Amino acid sequence: MGKSLEEVHGSVVTQDKKSVFRKILAFFGPAYLISVGYMDPGNWATDIAGGSQFGYALLWVLLMSNIMALLLQSLSARLGIVTQRDLAQASRETYSPFINYILYFLAEIAIAACDLAEVLGMAIGINLLFNIPLIEGVLITVLDTFLLLFLINKGIRKMEAFIIVLVAIIGFSFIFEMIFAQPEMDKVLLGLIPSMPNEAALYIAIGIIGATVMPHNLYLHSSLVQTRNFDRSNAGIKQALKYNFIDSAIALNLAFFVNAAILILAAATFYKNGMFEVAEIQDAHRFLAPLLGSKWAPILFAVALIAAGQSSTVTGTLAGQIIMEGYLNLRIQPWVRRIITRLIAIVPAVIVISIFGESVTGKLLILSQVILSLQLGFAIIPLIHFVSDKSKMKGFHIGKVTQVTSWIVATIIVSLNAKLVFDEINGWLETSNNPIILWFTVVPLAFGFLILLLYIVFKPFIVKTKTSILNHSPHKLKLQFSKTGIYSKKEIAVSVDFSSADAIALNNAFQLGGIDAKYTLIHVVESVGAQVYGEKIDDHETLIDEKLLNEYKNILSEKGFKVQTKLGFGKPSKVIPNIINEGNFDILVMGTHGHTGFKDLIFGTTVDKLRHKISIPLLIVKN
Repeated sequence: MGKSLEEVHGSVVTQDKKSVFRKILAFFGPAYLISVGYMDPGNWATDIAGGSQFGYALLWVLLMSNIMALLLQSLSARLGIVTQRDLAQASRETYSPFINYILYFLAEIAIAACDLAEVLGMAIGINLLFNIPLIEGVLITVLDTFLLLFLINKGIRKMEAFIIVLVAIIGFSFIFEMIFAQPEMDKVLLGLIPSMPNEAALYIAIGIIGATVMPHNLYLHSSLVQTRNFDRSNAGIKQALKYNFIDSAIALNLAFFVNAAILILAAATFYKNGMFEVAEIQDAHRFLAPLLGSKWAPILFAVALIAAGQSSTVTGTLAGQIIMEGYLNLRIQPWVRRIITRLIAIVPAVIVISIFGESVTGKLLILSQVILSLQLGFAIIPLIHFVSDKSKMKGFHIGKVTQVTSWIVATIIVSLNAKLVFDEINGWLETSNNPIILWFTVVPLAFGFLILLLYIVFKPFIVKTKTSILNHSPHKLKLQFSKTGIYSKKEIAVSVDFSSADAIALNNAFQLGGIDAKYTLIHVVESVGAQVYGEKIDDHETLIDEKLLNEYKNILSEKGFKVQTKLGFGKPSKVIPNIINEGNFDILVMGTHGHTGFKDLIFGTTVDKLRHKISIPLLIVKN
């Protein structure tokens, strides 16, 4: 299985820093990308509703949600740091293909639902600030896909800096909003003491928790921590875990400040003035100026909303890449993948707004949160199982107290989200003109999800988790060839990538050279670290690739072939021509997965780039 976010994997060096402060700073960044998911437009709606209806009374719910989020995000970071697998990859190695396809489908829907909330939030912000129609604002959000592509090509540190700037804009906007609103600080402090005014408050509280912990953040965090290149010794891993926890604590507390500020702003303006029904973001924006007596209040509100939507769309699209590569082991060109992810969110938004008008944006935001709620358990529960697994975590598994706490948090979140979903379906059944359709579609689907959830909860307790194995074993090669005939080639190079294409490429090479030719097996390590450090790189992927290459050599040598190996580092389209042109080969043989035409545009191809750079014949063998 490939590296998570391979284009930036291990690209941030944390070693050889002159001071402890610089070393800590090198680890800081991933949690800020995570924190934006906790202050996205979906959260704004629940915070505004909570503040306008119940004043400061539900501040404690935000604090509790933040503590839960910190625990779960630290578990996600632990998984990535210790196993060098993101949550999607760990699931793929643990569950059957059928279960993984369902989990992938659910995760993809959740990403699209989350992206829908970000797209709508940003479009609302553009509409409020520049008076651009909402549907045109939605279409404008396509452009940030290319911004993401630009940023990731500049490196993960540049992307983190961009997100931190957006978070700072949101934070400073709400500092000024607090100055304008002048909240009653004694009531703010009282709001941190748990209380529940009535049943309606309970529903809002569930909504706040449901909107706070997001499934895509768990996939994202387990991947982003792998962008740090650190000492893989036990001491190095412990240090990475400590610094990432500090990173998470600071970033998520900033997110808590923003959410609390939105709720406090709603309480100090709308609740204070008896306006208990303000729940729409557009309404909140419209009432700020007359209530606070400042023209800057609504402007800062809209700017912060755009920054929240923009930052969240960047991280949501990254999460889409992670789940696709992790669950399906499918890699497509970055720009194609990001446009597909964005279109999945934009197309439904454009269709619904075109048909029903701009007044449905609030309902769309709520729907996106319900869909996220459905998927949350399918991310939290596997995560807890994985970080509790002694063999998977190599001694860095969580302790009993943390396990019990994690399961309590998971139970609370899943139960509350289940109540949200139940209430929503119940509402649909009561108001629908054709409830029988819902009984035969939505209700069975909900029960299906419940059964799947129970399976994921109890399976690891009943059946021992299967051991993770390399998914391309050289022992499966079937080397059947003819030993008679005329063999014309004496020096043959064969490019291998440890996939099913290797066996076919090698068989074709043997038909050209027979038992007497000399064969050189070429493999290129493509990680970011290999591209930066070349042959000096000493990471996990290089060790595995070197081991597999030697296994190939041993198998073929035992069969009587003269084999040597060559390990390259960097881009195959550059490295392979250098190896070929420096050697004395008669022909290069390489396998391909049968990509043609449009598939080459989507997946890319090494073959097309290197065939113009080598001075010997190239035999391309289709798998």
